[in-house]
Amino acid sequence: MLNLVLFGPPGAGKGTQSQKLIDRYELVHISTGDIFRAHIANQTELGQRVSQLIADGELVPDSITIAMLEEEIDKNPQARGFIFDGFPRTVAQAEALDHFLESKDSGITGVIALDVTEAELTARIAKRKAISNRADDDSEKLKKRIEEYFHKTIHVLPYYERQGKLTKVNGIGDIEVIFNEISGVIDGFNNG
Repeated sequence: MLNLVLFGPPGAGKGTQSQKLIDRYELVHISTGDIFRAHIANQTELGQRVSQLIADGELVPDSITIAMLEEEIDKNPQARGFIFDGFPRTVAQAEALDHFLESKDSGITGVIALDVTEAELTARIAKRKAISNRADDDSEKLKKRIEEYFHKTIHVLPYYERQGKLTKVNGIGDIEVIFNEISGVIDGFNNG
């Protein structure tokens, strides 16, 4: 089973690259953001709680995020693998994901971190906001999300680096060039 974590700050291109990887490797995409948005759109009790947290620029508590993630994995027993987008955001989440996958006789195959500068992120998200008007792209909330990434989330990378699973890829440039580099990394996992 090919289980990937695609890592990077808001606006790094995770969504774009995830879709291309799903198509090439026939993976099931698990995006915590998409899961949250679906719960919000369906106005579930959980969605209402998540909605307020996201509106305030806060991270959703691990217990909620992990339960939703496990539910999504369990919905796809025939999957060839998963691509995790926007998760894990903390070492505790990474450990919980490892334990859950181990209980399914699986694990994370590799972690690909998209390296993008803060200036590039700000420009990309301003452009995305103009097109899709996502609530979490508001400038103050965005600043908080980027700070959250660079002060908290980035600490997950050494966790995977110690496991020998981390590869960094330049996330600035042509989408196809970045995709080909990521695919080369994944093909290396399959042949390793």
